Amino acid sequence: MPEWEITIDIDERFAPAVTEDSLTKALQAVLTHQNVGNAGVAVVVTDNDYVQSLNRSYRGVDAPTDVLSFASQEGDALEADFAPEVAEELERYLGDLILAFPYAAAQAARHNLPVETEMHLLVVHGCLHLLGYDHDTDEAQTEMWAVQAAILAELGVTADLSSRIAGE
Repeated sequence: MPEWEITIDIDERFAPAVTEDSLTKALQAVLTHQNVGNAGVAVVVTDNDYVQSLNRSYRGVDAPTDVLSFASQEGDALEADFAPEVAEELERYLGDLILAFPYAAAQAARHNLPVETEMHLLVVHGCLHLLGYDHDTDEAQTEMWAVQAAILAELGVTADLSSRIAGE
């Protein structure tokens, strides 16, 4: 039985429009589809300004976006000497997803989608990034889109989102 540690933090301003259960369901769909046994993921739903500040600091892009993924397993951090229990915890922690709710809501409206569908797309997309998927080449994009579509279908999303990418 998988052991997932999922933490959801929704800014109180957006709590009426998005639920922890819905976001958790989307994360669980990704982790189940990808056969991830033990993992931790944190999701923060916040405003455009905060996401823009992160985007500027970490990606050099001074603009808001819909979702940012911060994988815990990137870079040289895991090559350092850690106590075994710390190294084990770091290994199972996938990372953080930061979602800009106003940006996502506007994107949903622009594409005539329910906000919940947009949030599912962003959580699935972001979590796939945490698991190592990318869309930096045509081949990688085709693979990621296929996996993303399969997971969204499991969530009951029937809208064709194949031409959509997060951040568009």
